[in-house]
Amino acid sequence: MSIMDKLKKNSKVKTSEILADSKFFNDKDMIATDTPMINVALSGEVDGGLSPGLTVLAGPSKHFKTSFALIMASAYLKKYSDAVLLFYDSEFGSPQQYFEQFEIDTNRVLHTPITNVEELKFDIVGQLEGLDREDKVIIVIDSIGNLASKKEMEDAINEKSVADMSRAKALKGLFRMCTPYLNMKNIPLVAVNHTYQEIGLFPKAIVSGGTGIYYSADNIWILGRRQNKKGTDIVGYDFVINVEKSRYVKEKSKIPINVSWEGGVQKWSGLLDIALQGEYVAKPSNGWYCRVDQETGELLEPKVREAQTLEEEFWKPIFADTNFKDYLTDVYKIGGKATIDFEEIS
Repeated sequence: MSIMDKLKKNSKVKTSEILADSKFFNDKDMIATDTPMINVALSGEVDGGLSPGLTVLAGPSKHFKTSFALIMASAYLKKYSDAVLLFYDSEFGSPQQYFEQFEIDTNRVLHTPITNVEELKFDIVGQLEGLDREDKVIIVIDSIGNLASKKEMEDAINEKSVADMSRAKALKGLFRMCTPYLNMKNIPLVAVNHTYQEIGLFPKAIVSGGTGIYYSADNIWILGRRQNKKGTDIVGYDFVINVEKSRYVKEKSKIPINVSWEGGVQKWSGLLDIALQGEYVAKPSNGWYCRVDQETGELLEPKVREAQTLEEEFWKPIFADTNFKDYLTDVYKIGGKATIDFEEIS
């Protein structure tokens, strides 16, 4: 008997496997959304996407956090016809019609209202304990930032006004308990959270909830936005995904995503600036864009306006006929050697 066989036989943990054969690393889901740059922000690859583990979407109010979470949930439910969305709700800001906008069948959503961190912790651990690896479930928490601790609730009921030091500890315990389950049972958990501004000479956005979230998360996005105007009318928002932490994507990467009132998330948004920097697209004159022949450097007809660069017709030949996918991976994925100036695309 080899040493490896002895170790496996003597292990008290029955799921121990040789790493090269481990299902925890070699049999992990990767759920692609319809938007290439959202997939890049999650995994560093156009054909990648959401993987098991904890993904945190943080930002101020009205920053599309719940919408990004539901985009990921919708992709998961589309991939698995028997999958269920377990939706923990502390904000009650997402009516049934909101789910339907993202093509989510509400008969496949278990809506679980929660009022405090401990209530969430007990329920979610119980749910995870009862699931098998073959069960297809995606979990969304909306939101962590709006959850009080049990002590804070009890103090309010008893009309006590004292500082609560238990919330961060309770959140740390929650995610410490969840993390092993998520990876062992192949379950993605997307948690919406808030940010606050650090006080100081150079203030920056801080994810609320203490250090436990940082320790446990596979991905942390901090979302920024600016108005997209047509004349004086606001027609949508330009969001920027700031990758604060990732196991797959280079930290501090910036990925723009456009959202319009009329069309929702622009599927091909976020690609133009990076394609310009990589010289897959050129800007021959103000307001005009065209593709570039990668062998000759020749500017290819036709020239198009910026609005047309949000159409599939513009990007399909770039993905089909060039190594643009590989370039994106090289720019964004950990281990990639390409470097760009993210400030130019933020």
